[in-house]
Amino acid sequence: MASSYDYDDGSLDSRYARPPSSGQGGGAAAELSYDPNFVPDSVKTFVVHLYRHIREKNVYEIHQMYEGSFQRLSDRMFRENPWPSVEAIAPYVDNDHVFCLLYREMWFRHVYARLAPTGQQRVESWDNYCSLFGVVLHGVVSMQLPNQWLWDMVDEFVYQFQSYCQYRAKLKNKTEEELQFLRQYDQAWNIYGVLNYLQALVEKSSIVDILEREKEGLEQFTATDGYDYEGGTSNVLKMLGYYSMIGLLRVHCLLGDYHTGLKCLAPIDISQQGVYMIVIGSHISTIYHYGFANLMLRRLAVLSSSFLL
Repeated sequence: MASSYDYDDGSLDSRYARPPSSGQGGGAAAELSYDPNFVPDSVKTFVVHLYRHIREKNVYEIHQMYEGSFQRLSDRMFRENPWPSVEAIAPYVDNDHVFCLLYREMWFRHVYARLAPTGQQRVESWDNYCSLFGVVLHGVVSMQLPNQWLWDMVDEFVYQFQSYCQYRAKLKNKTEEELQFLRQYDQAWNIYGVLNYLQALVEKSSIVDILEREKEGLEQFTATDGYDYEGGTSNVLKMLGYYSMIGLLRVHCLLGDYHTGLKCLAPIDISQQGVYMIVIGSHISTIYHYGFANLMLRRLAVLSSSFLL
């Protein structure tokens, strides 16, 4: 049975409907029809339901909307355009600051995945991550989010850092205005800022201590997949800290500092079943970068023992 936030194609607003024949001018026509302040009824329903489920800590329904409804709406309505702006949807979610940060995180991820982000959008995405992680690190967060979403946050954060470095390095074809923009926002996606946020999430979450206590039988982190099923605390900081260890490994691999990368991952015992296996992207990234770092350090004995498990 379809949930109340699943939609039929017939319900799509005509302003976002795709033309019946997609010639070479289809993309331009779609771009002209895009109004960032217009919110279709299906998007209103989506954000209202998602906001309610987040407030109710209904992880199952959040996951269904995040993995299912968001992707289906993107396929049907926003293949060639961004989603409505956060300012347009804010009134439907009580102008909730944290929800708006989460919505913008998905908004920018959609732009990166399906469109071509501008320099301004790249910088704004960095600012949004700074604000979102700032709330998690320094505020009081009581919500519970699916592990998939929390992994995607860390994974996308590192990906956008890598993408910005590539964008910034291609100076040959940039205009003087674009070069001035890069000089003006030279702190955006700074390597020290990226590393500091990931490390701060690890430290503030106390995830290293949690994993140590689990070895002594004092924690049930793996058994509960990192969730708090009794509803007493949030899983957000804890899981962001956990996934940030994997993110740090990836960043240090990009930098060629394989020793430090493996040191960051050390609290996670990859010879055992762990929470990193729950999300397939997390599992692949962990094993790939662990194997790559050891290969670059010529630790062939470690590789042979680890990948024969």
